[in-house]
Amino acid sequence: MTKRALISVYEKDEKLFDFVRFLNEKGYQIISTGGTFQYLKKHGIDHVINISEITSFPEILDGRIKTIHPNIYGGVLANRSVEEHMNSILFHNIFLIDIVLVNFYPFFEKIHLKSSSLIEFIDIGGPSILRAAAKNFLYVTAITDKDDYFLVKNEIEHNGITSLKLRKKLAGKVFNITSAYDSVISQYLLEEDFPPYLHFSYKKKMNLRYGENPHQKAAYYINTIHKGAMRNFQQLHGRELSFNNLRDMDIAWKIVSQFSESEPACCTVKHSTPCGVALGKNIIEAFQKTYYADDISFFGGIMAVNVPITKELANEIKNIFLEVILSPSYEIDVLNILKIKKNLRIIQINEPISDTLESVQIDGGVLIQQIDRFLSKNYKIVTKKKFSDKELVSLFFSQKVVKYVKSNAIVVSKGTQTLGISGGQTNRIWAARQAIERALEKSKKDLVLVSDAFFPFRDVVDEAARSGGIRAIIQPGGSIRDKESIKACNEYGIAMAFTGERHFKH
Repeated sequence: MTKRALISVYEKDEKLFDFVRFLNEKGYQIISTGGTFQYLKKHGIDHVINISEITSFPEILDGRIKTIHPNIYGGVLANRSVEEHMNSILFHNIFLIDIVLVNFYPFFEKIHLKSSSLIEFIDIGGPSILRAAAKNFLYVTAITDKDDYFLVKNEIEHNGITSLKLRKKLAGKVFNITSAYDSVISQYLLEEDFPPYLHFSYKKKMNLRYGENPHQKAAYYINTIHKGAMRNFQQLHGRELSFNNLRDMDIAWKIVSQFSESEPACCTVKHSTPCGVALGKNIIEAFQKTYYADDISFFGGIMAVNVPITKELANEIKNIFLEVILSPSYEIDVLNILKIKKNLRIIQINEPISDTLESVQIDGGVLIQQIDRFLSKNYKIVTKKKFSDKELVSLFFSQKVVKYVKSNAIVVSKGTQTLGISGGQTNRIWAARQAIERALEKSKKDLVLVSDAFFPFRDVVDEAARSGGIRAIIQPGGSIRDKESIKACNEYGIAMAFTGERHFKH
């Protein structure tokens, strides 16, 4: 019985030609469509049949109708163990098709086009015929990934046919890619943050050594629609990235990305928590202030800067143990210094933060929310004492940090340098005590305190007053005991303002 392969692809390359030539040599009759047919004939595959000869119908509507025909779908979908199916195929003079090789119009790659042009890249026939082939994997080999040519060739070479195990795996890949393809199109057309059904379309970028712990397997997937800073970074040196590295890199880059190039910023992150953040006249000063803020937690951390690393900074970094460094760019002499550390992961990253939604998986469901990008400079002074200009700059700087600290979150700063950061506590007074205590180890005056949420009691103000160094506070306000905190600030001569917006990060 003659074996047949239907070949209809958008991406035509040498791999395709070699695979089709192999099938030809193994006795497969090749059926093909317009552009693919012309490509194969031009490159010397003579024994190829135009699909219109099988359907007795020309390709129409600028190629929108090619494979959609009973003579094609019948040959793909027929269950060869069902006598009625085979009798029907025979009666209608339909030829069985054993291999379906199709890839889609590149909607992923063309997402940037205007709507009228992009619509032409919504593939109908390709996904449909592949799904038909995948459904009938007991008899039909469905191929959509050119990396699988080798697997199919190998089995045909050694066994004459593909194995059921391979056909089932390839069928699974078909439904995997068609669901991702449909998901992207759905998101593009709906333009809704919270559609009736939630679909994710992510492509695997790499397997990771392990997850949060060595006994957990993990992989990294990138969004197929949006660019995103963490999608397009480039690793220039060092061992492979880990699950924890990527999470910390994301936070570190988000923090420094809030500041312009005219405000050189440095941030270190450990266990998804910022350890130190600072701005400087130049990047070496920003680094030195960040290191001073928490030199203990700096060890083994992730460091990000928002401007290129200088040779002077590289010489300082080489004496400190860091897991990862992120910077928009590196000069060759800087890289040569940093590469002395064999395991240091050097990351070049310069994409802006673009996420609009974030998700958290829970058992049996997933929570979706908008990214907390809001950071207003609106505030209302609620105390007799007002902010000085320096205090205001320090408070706004600290707000950009506190929103990335786990709740309950407190940040104590001096100027544009954090000195005490605490979060993840089950009550606010513990977080305040820890942040204040750490700050006082570095400085005892001209400090400001920022909280991600309101003070449920006046105890945080009392603690701040005992420090002797905190002169200004910003918090959202909104507690039924706000008056107690205001009264305490007035007693101690501390300036305080309410923003009306909280920044929980659970």
